[in-house]
Amino acid sequence: MHMDVIDLRDFYGRPLGRVAQYQIARRVDEIWPDVRGLNVLGLGFATPYLTPFLGKAERVIGLMPARQGVMQWPADGRCLTGLVDERELPLPEESMDRVLLVHGLEASESMRVLLRQIWRVLAPGGRLMIVVPNRRGLWARREATPFGHGQPFSRSQITQLLRESMFSPSRWEVALFVPPFDWRPLLRSAAAWERAGHMLWPRFSGVILVEATKQIYSATPLPAARKVKSRIRAIAPLPSPVPSPRDAAPED
Repeated sequence: MHMDVIDLRDFYGRPLGRVAQYQIARRVDEIWPDVRGLNVLGLGFATPYLTPFLGKAERVIGLMPARQGVMQWPADGRCLTGLVDERELPLPEESMDRVLLVHGLEASESMRVLLRQIWRVLAPGGRLMIVVPNRRGLWARREATPFGHGQPFSRSQITQLLRESMFSPSRWEVALFVPPFDWRPLLRSAAAWERAGHMLWPRFSGVILVEATKQIYSATPLPAARKVKSRIRAIAPLPSPVPSPRDAAPED
């Protein structure tokens, strides 16, 4: 069972959700510090992480899968979100420069189809960033957060899935080392947990962030077929044998 848009909105409105948003957004900003003049697409429930791109990128939109539901974003101004079928993104080919996928891949029923759709709309030289729950982390084991729903991933699993979908991982980051509990004294020390986790136990982060580039394979033309001159021998028919007198049948 996956969280719908109301559950996701409520999570990010809680203290624990705000801490998660802050820590993940820091890593996103480190990977994509400059999006000026670029078209940015957020897929899944990526709107909490798209706000810093407003006013910087050329275009920012958020698309949410039909089974999750959609909500208006931003709260004021023109709505930049839409409800879509993740198997058929309503965007032209090679129209986006950056795609941020959050709360999307682990909840998808057609992961490879979704990634192929992202590959289709991503421009040459474009970048995809995916945020997924870490299979080894504590957050994937707590259903009170969105990261405890759907399929968590290990680094090797996400690498294989990306390569099968014609993406090449180019950068890795981790986040969320603070335990996933709404206990305010614990949340106040989230920054210390992050520093210690990156130094001491990076494999046990709550989420994995991976940036990937679009692979474009040039088609190799098949070698021209060589014309082979067939050598046909003319074979003359053999004459029928003429019966000898000895072979003649005796007369009655």
